[in-house]
Amino acid sequence: MNGENSAFKRRLERAMELRNVRATGMTAEEEAELEAAEDEERRKRKKVDDAARVEYLIRDAMAQGKFDNLKYAGKPIPGLGERYDPDWWVKGLIQREHLSGLGPKAILLRTEDAELDAKLDALYSEKQVRDLVEDFNARVIDARRQLQGGPPVITKTRDVGVELERWRERRAAAAEATAAREAEHQELAGKRPWWRRIWNGSG
Repeated sequence: MNGENSAFKRRLERAMELRNVRATGMTAEEEAELEAAEDEERRKRKKVDDAARVEYLIRDAMAQGKFDNLKYAGKPIPGLGERYDPDWWVKGLIQREHLSGLGPKAILLRTEDAELDAKLDALYSEKQVRDLVEDFNARVIDARRQLQGGPPVITKTRDVGVELERWRERRAAAAEATAAREAEHQELAGKRPWWRRIWNGSG
């Protein structure tokens, strides 16, 4: 009932406005201009009303605790600010599910490149190291030649000689660390408690 009364009131006000316009001798163009200005004013009021309604809804949701314990509260949202990547969903799936051997070659090669040193360190001979690096380089070059779309291949090939030298250095460092641990263990084993020396008859 109140809605009907307000609509009727608006119609009455509009009719009075039109009568006043005609009484002042306004032209049709001027009247159209006035109507356009009124429409613009109504649109502005509606925007303000909508903004106030949104503000109210946000405050109400906050009061109800609907924004509490959000997943990234107080943390940066992953991927925010980065340039658009059409393959974002593939990368996300591979990362979330810890999949291996699936996805664009560019991503797989990047992952393999990051893990290559650990793979090389598990090998026992220089020939194995050389073969693995050469195989990796061949696959990087092959991926660059294939124009199948997807992310670009930015992984660099590895110099076989440099990788062999680095492999030797890492092996030598690991052997030294192992020897140091063994020497420390033997030293600790030599320092037996007094009661064990008496028990074994070694004084």
